[in-house]
Amino acid sequence: MNNFRLGLVGYPVSHSLSPIIHKAALESFGLMGSYDLFPIKPFPEGKPDLINLLLDVKKQKISGLNVTVPHKQNILNLVDELSPTARAIRAVNTVYLRDNTLIGDNTDGKGFSTSLLSSSLIDSTKPKVALILGAGGSARAVVHALAKDGWKIIIAARRIAQTQGIITSMPPHLSKDALVTSTNILDIEGFLEESQILVNTTPVGMHPNIADNPWPPHIDYPSHLNLIDLIYNPGKTTLSKLAETAGAQTINGLGMLIEQAALSFELWTGKIPDRKILTQAVQTNL
Repeated sequence: MNNFRLGLVGYPVSHSLSPIIHKAALESFGLMGSYDLFPIKPFPEGKPDLINLLLDVKKQKISGLNVTVPHKQNILNLVDELSPTARAIRAVNTVYLRDNTLIGDNTDGKGFSTSLLSSSLIDSTKPKVALILGAGGSARAVVHALAKDGWKIIIAARRIAQTQGIITSMPPHLSKDALVTSTNILDIEGFLEESQILVNTTPVGMHPNIADNPWPPHIDYPSHLNLIDLIYNPGKTTLSKLAETAGAQTINGLGMLIEQAALSFELWTGKIPDRKILTQAVQTNL
């Protein structure tokens, strides 16, 4: 395909930096194309629109899609085939066509792992225990990535049924080794001492609601609990500021965003973009 029409489906999507990243990737290879935003409302209202958008991929009117909340799990039953990674995570963030087969894939987990390993947040002398806030599609990818790397995981969310859903859908070999536990987000105090890192996978604190904070107000933030906040707009959330004030180290979701985007771009085009070019494009536009 000489002209790549790419895009992001979710709701809302107006805050996304993905158009900047993928346009930079296209330009770096001299490829013609565009990256559009497709705001499609949550199910059941948005289901017909999402089906029609996927038909456009099947008809090759669209070359590939990224998928964000609330559709990472909605889309599971609307594609022809899931990649092994998407099947294991039970969430999709990338859609593409292969041999007339609509495939749902997931690059979030690998994107998260690469971002975490390139940071200085992990202390190799401490037990690998991670506390995850949230139980949506991004949480599934993070849990899968950490479990593969041998972490013990505590998932905290306001709806316990969602956390249990992640545990029961994990591949048996990972769930056995990872010792995944779930709890209500308001009851995390008993897990703080053993946890080395906190990963916020919720959208709480994202632009425009930047004053919001998922951290329970009745609990002091511990200084040893380093934070990966997957939100990247704003660059420092209220939660990040709270963690830094307590003495913890923090990173935002920009590194993961760049990495998962580059992996998606490779699936669509066969080209491996320079991460430095993508990062520079975002920083320039911010």
